[in-house]
Amino acid sequence: MNNSNDAAPPQSMAKLALMGLAGTSIEWYDFFLYGIGAALVFPTVFFPAWPHYQAQLASFMTFTVGFLARPVGALVFGHVGDRIGRKSALAAALVLMGVSTTLIACLPPYGVAGAIAPVLLVVCRFAQGLAIGGQWGGAMLLVVENAPAHRRGFYGSFAQAGAPMGVVLANLAFLAVSALSPPDAFLVWAWRLPFLLSVLLVGLGLYVHFRIEDTLAYRKMREQQTPLEAGTRSPILEAFRRHPRQIFLAAGSFLSTNVIFYILIAWCVSYATKPDGLGVSSTLILTAVLIGSASMAPMLMLFGDISDRFGRRRIYMAGAALSAVFAFAIFPLMETRTLLGMSAAVGGAFGFTSMMYGPQAALLGELFSTKVRYSGASLGYQIGAICGGGLAPLIATAIYTRTHSTFGISVYLAVVSLISLVSVACLSETSRVNLHHELVAVP
Repeated sequence: MNNSNDAAPPQSMAKLALMGLAGTSIEWYDFFLYGIGAALVFPTVFFPAWPHYQAQLASFMTFTVGFLARPVGALVFGHVGDRIGRKSALAAALVLMGVSTTLIACLPPYGVAGAIAPVLLVVCRFAQGLAIGGQWGGAMLLVVENAPAHRRGFYGSFAQAGAPMGVVLANLAFLAVSALSPPDAFLVWAWRLPFLLSVLLVGLGLYVHFRIEDTLAYRKMREQQTPLEAGTRSPILEAFRRHPRQIFLAAGSFLSTNVIFYILIAWCVSYATKPDGLGVSSTLILTAVLIGSASMAPMLMLFGDISDRFGRRRIYMAGAALSAVFAFAIFPLMETRTLLGMSAAVGGAFGFTSMMYGPQAALLGELFSTKVRYSGASLGYQIGAICGGGLAPLIATAIYTRTHSTFGISVYLAVVSLISLVSVACLSETSRVNLHHELVAVP
């Protein structure tokens, strides 16, 4: 257990938790906004000369570019976070995300710039991926490394709650511009407005850099290091040398959460609105995703808190098992074409993934020693992301195109859930490790 000197005061923890929630919410808003754009806007704006199926596939491929960049972001920002400080890396990631997303709003369409338009879109998406690759580790450690040992799961869940809150904000933004702009204006200019709002993230990044202290664990580690120790060995190489097993098991543990999440917020939006899919309005599916995502945030905090009392592994493995079973209920509920059924599909899937994603910040932070915690946790998280969410819309599109059925997609979701279950089963319980001791007891 940490003693009282190893945790921030309750008032400071509340501020840090809310800062982590705000930062991740806006950052994920930017990242998920792109997913909605890829499903509803970009095929027409940036790939108008291609047949519908190819344009949609190309749009989702640009979406995947962000995931390819995430491990690179984890490497770059992980190095900065372990060498220079958590807050500096987090602030830089927030500013990069704010700038790159705002620039997407300013891109010319294919009809004006030709082939350069989708190229610029890919560049901006890559920058988004770099930013999100570094942001999660910084926001997570900002709260987990400052929290009392018996509350790390609960406080860590605030950083996790930024993901569903980002989905809610992104969906609200698209629903608002769809409702308030003339139909012929949406694809011309109105879709750009939600992306312009991302300039606010630049201000938040500057606030973090100049007004927030670095974490207690990081400061204590730096105080104990000699100048020679501080300059030796790359944190990334050290993480792979000391914790290779933990990095890849962390990636496996994140696989199912990431796949299920992106199938529901990206691929299902396209599937639901297309004539060869469910043929419902974009407002209906976006509202269902919004309702399901809004219900996820409090569940993340609930399961984060439960993991503090009963351990990370048991609650995580239960979530993976239940997600595997529920995978076969998602599409029958979607096919009701009602708000109730579609919201139940999204909300039920997100409820079971919350059992994994809620404790995840604490779990991944507890797997690594302080000197390489930013690098190790970020790498595990982002490798899982590229193997999971980055490929999920493409795999789902390929399965549906080949079989004209969603059953194969349900099998896909069940298989990745079982992979996550096995990955976590191979880890030891981490909820009682001391983050302020360099030789963290890892399996």
